[in-house]
Amino acid sequence: MSEIPAKSTGSTGSTNPSDRARPEAASGSGLGGASRDRGAAQGAARDRTGDAPTGRDPGGRAHAGPEGAAVEAVASVGVMAGQGAGDAMWQTSPPGSIYDYIKVASFSIGADGLVDQWSLRAEQLFGISAERAVGMDPIEAFIDPDRRAEGQRKMAEVLDGREWTGVVPFRVPGPEGVEGLAEVYVMPTTVEGGERAAVCIVVDVRTLRRIETDLAASQAIFGQSPFGFLLIDTDLRVRRVNHRIASIYGGDVDDHRGRGVHDYLRSPEAERVEATLRRVMETGDSITDMHITGFVPGSDERRHWSVNLYRVHSGTGRPIGIAWLGLDVTARRAAAREAAAARRNLALLNEAGSRIGNSLDLETTARELLDVVVPGFCDLATVDLYQGLLVGDETPPGLADGSAELRRVAFASAVSDAPFVGGPAPVRVGAVHHYPFNSPCADALRTARPQQVPEEGNLIQTTLAVPMVAHDTVVGLVQFSRTKGSEPFGERDRGLAVELAARAAVCIDNARLYRREHERALILQRSLLPPGDPEASGLDIACRYLPGNAATEVGGDWFDVIELPGHRTALVVGDVMGRGLRAAVAMGELRTAVRTLALLDLEPAEVLSALDEIARGLGTSGGAQSASRTAASRPSDKDLSEVYLATCVYAVYDSVTRRCTFANAGHLPPVLVEPGESALMLDVPPGMPLGVGGEPFEEVEVELPEGALLALYTDGLVESRDHPLDEGLQAFVGALTDPAQPPTALRADEPRSLEDVCDHVLNTLDTHHGEDDIALLMARVQGLPEDSVGDWTLPREPRSVGRAREHARGRLLAWDLEPLVDTAELLVSELVTNALRYGEGEIRLRLLLDRTLVCEVWDAGLVQPRRRRARDTDEGGRGLQLVGLLSAAWGSRRTPRGKTVWFELPLPGGENGLTDPAEALLSLF
Repeated sequence: MSEIPAKSTGSTGSTNPSDRARPEAASGSGLGGASRDRGAAQGAARDRTGDAPTGRDPGGRAHAGPEGAAVEAVASVGVMAGQGAGDAMWQTSPPGSIYDYIKVASFSIGADGLVDQWSLRAEQLFGISAERAVGMDPIEAFIDPDRRAEGQRKMAEVLDGREWTGVVPFRVPGPEGVEGLAEVYVMPTTVEGGERAAVCIVVDVRTLRRIETDLAASQAIFGQSPFGFLLIDTDLRVRRVNHRIASIYGGDVDDHRGRGVHDYLRSPEAERVEATLRRVMETGDSITDMHITGFVPGSDERRHWSVNLYRVHSGTGRPIGIAWLGLDVTARRAAAREAAAARRNLALLNEAGSRIGNSLDLETTARELLDVVVPGFCDLATVDLYQGLLVGDETPPGLADGSAELRRVAFASAVSDAPFVGGPAPVRVGAVHHYPFNSPCADALRTARPQQVPEEGNLIQTTLAVPMVAHDTVVGLVQFSRTKGSEPFGERDRGLAVELAARAAVCIDNARLYRREHERALILQRSLLPPGDPEASGLDIACRYLPGNAATEVGGDWFDVIELPGHRTALVVGDVMGRGLRAAVAMGELRTAVRTLALLDLEPAEVLSALDEIARGLGTSGGAQSASRTAASRPSDKDLSEVYLATCVYAVYDSVTRRCTFANAGHLPPVLVEPGESALMLDVPPGMPLGVGGEPFEEVEVELPEGALLALYTDGLVESRDHPLDEGLQAFVGALTDPAQPPTALRADEPRSLEDVCDHVLNTLDTHHGEDDIALLMARVQGLPEDSVGDWTLPREPRSVGRAREHARGRLLAWDLEPLVDTAELLVSELVTNALRYGEGEIRLRLLLDRTLVCEVWDAGLVQPRRRRARDTDEGGRGLQLVGLLSAAWGSRRTPRGKTVWFELPLPGGENGLTDPAEALLSLF
């Protein structure tokens, strides 16, 4: 019989209590089953005492005596032989024993070397029924032909009384020829006749190897696994734990046997886990990733575990307990909390970035910060800003010691309206206060670092005072407070508070800078437009200005009302192409130039021609002449960014004649509304825009009826992307002639006020497009009455001086201006005398009474009077000096047929008092 190298038999205890002897095989052998089994049991007893013979296989390997368990299995056969033949299997051990997992079979060999008994387990192992197996030669049936000779030799040794143990490869008879590997225990015995026989115990080696692997895995779980493992029985008591559990809860592995859930966890967590174990035991449903919180002995640190539970069954499927596989996830939970806190902080910062700074207002920005942090970050919060910031100081606000005045600009609370119950009185919003020098808040302002504020009152648990730093400048202080019961501020919270305060500080500093620039822009705008409500002789004025760019509040549109001598008024509306500060600066230069040219009393066309030269010189270092030379020499090198173009309409209105002279430089036409008539656009020839040059400007004179309405405007009022120019002009004309607007005067036949007309126009048209500035200047004609004008023509003779004094005295007395009579007579005689001595042609004297008294002397001479300082020894040359001393203003202007010399006197009772003639005369010497 061929043999795989044999191994020594130890105390393996491999028995098969389920085997039973088939009755048919036992009777066929002529032996009683009980006597044969008893002999085997006696042999097993001798083996345990060391009396069994020890054999050696052909390879020289030693074999120990027969296993005690195997002998006990054979003995069990005899014990159980009395059971009924109809039993399928022996059941001497409870279900779930080791024999449910180990495939153990037995059969016996007679003296003739043939099988005489075959068990049911042998049928299951080899797949051959007892009827077929009994009487077979096991060597011939199961051993390969090349190993049969050695097998027969081994069989002869066994029948000769020697034991043998070894691993034998076999092949099941039949066409399929299934091969296997069996560990065989052969024990010699004798029958009644004294003949030798043998009992064979066979174990499936593959099953043994699988069990060894399972045992190794079990040992790895209980001895080497980093996870906590417990086996819990049906009574929810611990049967076995691994070393990981023992290392956590202390003691030896065996010390945990018999413990319950309450020995590891505190209530109510223990009750929850125990209920879960019972549910798993009853239903068989597994539990995955159940989170358990508890404490370990000797530590107050809260621990977290992730536990998997599943029910354990025996080989027959009977539930025998619950397997508990736990993993300590305390560090993972802490990391998860850190990650969640980081995500929450990032979300808070993201929200802060989207919500803070949407308004360029200091107080609104502070409230936006509190809307973000309460209640997501803290329960109460306040914002204090330096008082200097809010009043517009340019220097960095506050004192170096942090005790400067601050204003409480925002407060938010998620718990109540009284934030410091039991503590110091709260600072109301809007109040100005300061922190003591030694206080944490002052220290935070002084060092620009966050400080912890001691607990005050019975509501606040912890407070962080965080300075608001923007561009290395402290602009204020924000306090974050958490009430009792909330988690105190940690280092991560401190860093987040600093970041939130810094972001808000930058936005507040931007709002401060915007407020400063906005105020500067308003100052610039106010300086570039007429101050207050313009006044003009013979005109009722109303005006509006709307900037197109809300960020700068300034633009290139302007209007102006300039008082000229002789109760005349210049009306100007212009538009510099472009927008923003650059256009505003150019507009300021042009406006100043217009006022200067207007005071020279030039004709409208002459004013625009001179203004065109000035516009061409803007943006160049050498003025208009340098710009002309540059354009002639290198026209292609002209920097378009420095080209200033503007449109302008300039009109001069004479309140005595109610005639208005217009000149237009590429601007929109004026609109005139006569009483009872529809509005119409005046046909004023549009010249080239200012800055183009090369073309003269034309003048148009129009007589305006009493009560007529004149409107000058810029293109922003009538043109936008959504409304073409033609459509806007028609809408503007329609708004001026809209009969649906009732008059606001006391009488129905009186016209509407100009202020109401301006508001109606702006409300009717699309004035909120934000594309361009809007300037609107409206004037209602109110000419001087005839009784307010005195006009005389004097012959060129010496007597005309006396007549001029008489005319002036008589008219002033008629106007009830007796206090002005002496001064007016003196000045009129001086001007008429100059006209006689230095002028030409007839002399014309005109007195005009409106808000002031104006006296004009006309002649045909072209030589303008020139004021000079007379020496002490000169007898003459003091006439014009006297006029300058006694009058509020004087001057001369050219006319189409000569010149006009004029002076102006304030009316009695006005702000400017009259000059004493005697004192004026004495001041000349």
